[in-house]
Amino acid sequence: MPFLALFVLLPLIEIALFVLVGGWLGLWPTLGLVVLGAVIGLALVRNQGFAALRDVQRSAQGMGDPAHPLAHGALIVLAGFLLLLPGFFTDLLALPLLFPPSRNLILRQLARRVVVVAGAARRDPRWAGARDDIIDGEATEIAQDPASLPRNRPSGWTNPPE
Repeated sequence: MPFLALFVLLPLIEIALFVLVGGWLGLWPTLGLVVLGAVIGLALVRNQGFAALRDVQRSAQGMGDPAHPLAHGALIVLAGFLLLLPGFFTDLLALPLLFPPSRNLILRQLARRVVVVAGAARRDPRWAGARDDIIDGEATEIAQDPASLPRNRPSGWTNPPE
């Protein structure tokens, strides 16, 4: 239900803000701001996404915890996607995600809500080793005459070897 409200309210908020900003600045500056936000969002997603992957790899190679750079990178990419969406409300939602202190605050709040569950793998005793069943059999190859095969094949890849 909250997602339905989000999908209904978000476009209404964006339209209202378009009308307000358009009335205040005019049509072309408003459209320019929307396009500028999309360009900045695209650049952020592109550059920061790769930078976040680099930071995660560097952290993992140094035997560090990759969770911190991964979480920050994910929030930066989310900010880029929010900036990429046309609208001023989504741009305002993206702004706190661009600054490290506010990202740290958001991550602390999210960490309070996350529950970590550990599981253990258990070995099935039925599959403890190789089975002793031996099945004796013979194999024979049945060769077909290429002339007896149907001629209307769908592609040239199905021709028999000559």
